[in-house]
Amino acid sequence: MMSSHLKKTLALGTCLALFSQGALAQTAAQTPSATPGQILYRDGIAITANYTGEAATNPTGGIRQGSDYAGQIYIGADFDLQKMFGLDGTSVHMALTQRHGRNLAADYIGNNTSVQEVFGTQNLHLAFFTIEQKLLHDRLDITLGRTVANITFLNSPLYCYFQSNSACGNPTFIFKDSNFTYFPASSWGGDAKYDLTKTLYVHAGGYEVSPVDKTFTSYGLNFSGQGDTGVVVPFELGYATNITNDSRPRHYQIGGWYDDSAYGDPLLDANGQVAVLTGQPYARHHDRSGAFIRFDQMLTRPDPNSDRGLTLFGVAMTRISGQETENRFYEIGVLQMGTFPGRDQDDIGFVVNDQEFSNRALANVRAARMQAGGHGNIPSREIMMELTYGAQITKAVRLTPNLQYIINPDQMAEPSRTRNIPNAFVVGLKFTVDLSDLAGLSLPAS
Repeated sequence: MMSSHLKKTLALGTCLALFSQGALAQTAAQTPSATPGQILYRDGIAITANYTGEAATNPTGGIRQGSDYAGQIYIGADFDLQKMFGLDGTSVHMALTQRHGRNLAADYIGNNTSVQEVFGTQNLHLAFFTIEQKLLHDRLDITLGRTVANITFLNSPLYCYFQSNSACGNPTFIFKDSNFTYFPASSWGGDAKYDLTKTLYVHAGGYEVSPVDKTFTSYGLNFSGQGDTGVVVPFELGYATNITNDSRPRHYQIGGWYDDSAYGDPLLDANGQVAVLTGQPYARHHDRSGAFIRFDQMLTRPDPNSDRGLTLFGVAMTRISGQETENRFYEIGVLQMGTFPGRDQDDIGFVVNDQEFSNRALANVRAARMQAGGHGNIPSREIMMELTYGAQITKAVRLTPNLQYIINPDQMAEPSRTRNIPNAFVVGLKFTVDLSDLAGLSLPAS
């Protein structure tokens, strides 16, 4: 039977469709050749709906062999209040998700980083509900409301051509070494971005850390702030170009974060003893920080009127303060947009990242393993890689088969395992369906 959460999501989609029909009725007679999406967009309304599915299986390696599937329904709306009510530079954004399925990494591989990016908060969830205001001739952009940090910071459209959560979404290090808030587990927050020049900008934000909003039983509606443990503050200085001012667009950023919310020590209890040996809870701390540099640079673009081209991207991240699970993270990848003749929207990409664990995290696993009768020889880093090919089947449907390989799967979630987890080979398939396009609500071509 259909779950109640899925019914609620489909009901929301029906309401949006009825709302759209009401808005269209006012103008359809005047513009009979326009699509519903074009009419709504002209009136200041943009509806977005899509479905993402991610299947994965590990034929070799991991704890045992198996298969899992995770999926997400996304429904969003953007309202341009300047077009609707004459409020200059003001807009409202909202989105709901319904996630479902299982996590192959947790169920069969045993490592702590998912190979299916859409797994997390498996329920109906308010992903964001924000108001955005542009000022100073659009040089200052401020957004406030129910939101998440990772859609604004440490993000790139390049990352989610891949399926693994080590790349897609954000570099996973930020979630291991801070309480950086992530989609769709929204909380109170906001950010401000100021353009110093046409290519140089500064950007900072602040986000409430609310563990309650990250649980499977939360719907993102904890507006009271009850249960929050602090604030995470990301910041960056960036250089960015686009196709209007650069034949090979690029982005370079240097930044960091400060997190004053509560987190657990990777090793010790409140008395300074090894927690897995004493059976006491891990000590609680506040205040930690880290830094990053990252870039993406288009290397080739044979036709300025085509999306074809090769782009190189990379990230380096490090802890600065606090008792962390990981010390450093490095990632490098390439993405070729446009593959075979006539396949300008297809892509092929490869990404590899290296997660270096902290001495405390390793000591925790070593102590738990030796207590369980195992040996203390454990790897100090985990390496994850993915080869992907994205095929645009129709305007609305995209298929992305991928191959992933995990060297030294970590066992941070189960430190008492007595042996190292074998390297895991993963076969994945990601697909997306643009429901907006199928419903005639796609936006006008830019």
